[in-house]
Amino acid sequence: MMRPTLRQLEYIVAIAETGQVGLAAAKLNVSQPSLSAQLAEVEQDLGATLFQRGRSGSKITPVGEDVVRRARQILHELEDLRAAAQGGGIFQGRLRLGVLPSVGPYLLPGVVQRLHKEHPSFRLIVREENTRDLDEGLRSGRLDMVISTPEDHPGARQDHLFTEKLWAAVAHDHPLSRGAKSLQLADLKGQTLLTLGTRHRLSHIVAGLAASGGGRVSDEYEGTSLDAIRLMAAAGAGIAILPSIYAAIEARRGTDVRLFAINDPSASRDIALIQPQLPQPRSGSDVLVDILGSEAQKILKHTPAF
Repeated sequence: MMRPTLRQLEYIVAIAETGQVGLAAAKLNVSQPSLSAQLAEVEQDLGATLFQRGRSGSKITPVGEDVVRRARQILHELEDLRAAAQGGGIFQGRLRLGVLPSVGPYLLPGVVQRLHKEHPSFRLIVREENTRDLDEGLRSGRLDMVISTPEDHPGARQDHLFTEKLWAAVAHDHPLSRGAKSLQLADLKGQTLLTLGTRHRLSHIVAGLAASGGGRVSDEYEGTSLDAIRLMAAAGAGIAILPSIYAAIEARRGTDVRLFAINDPSASRDIALIQPQLPQPRSGSDVLVDILGSEAQKILKHTPAF
């Protein structure tokens, strides 16, 4: 028998994901002693310690991280093989999709509804994470694909989905709210800009806008969501910089701030579907790209025509 077996690969991946042998055993519906014995067998066969076990759980070793990454790749290839045999590509199984929190809540509801209708057997598992964690998840095999900013994932396959402008959101009593219906970069001079934390690409784009326009990024508040920085702007804490796909949702439901397009080429970002660079993209990826792109364009049509 070839070792480690596929089942044993599933065991070590589950331990890595849960951090505890007991939780992994419950997840896989096996007994804890059996799982521990299988782990010991794998480590003996490989001649390496994959996890350091202690009272706080099972901490993965550097060798274990590499083995788990390769195990995920093997298990993904097996899933692809089964899906190819059944003719459904990615839609025949499970897809772990990472997405920026500044995109997911606004783009995915319509996408998920369509996928459920057109591919009822498809299991989409969504994880909202910041840019850096998405890249780590893609590289480690924890995520199959991500929806993110392409410049943050060099070496990966990238399929462009859409480009969106950035908007300024200000309180109704802010001096800029009485001006024109759009802003120039120079209008940001001396202004405090609100954005997400530094682990998000959006924060770096906003920092660039602040530097070019003579504004400053707030060092007193880092938002964890677009809703949070919009609410801070509404309270007069500064100017929230928001992407179009979010601005379109806000415009549709009414808002507690005024929205202004920023008329500058640097006030934009690209969004892509990104996956590991393989000899051939996973079957069905092109369909997913079309669905994501068409849903984005449907939403962006509602962006205020300023």
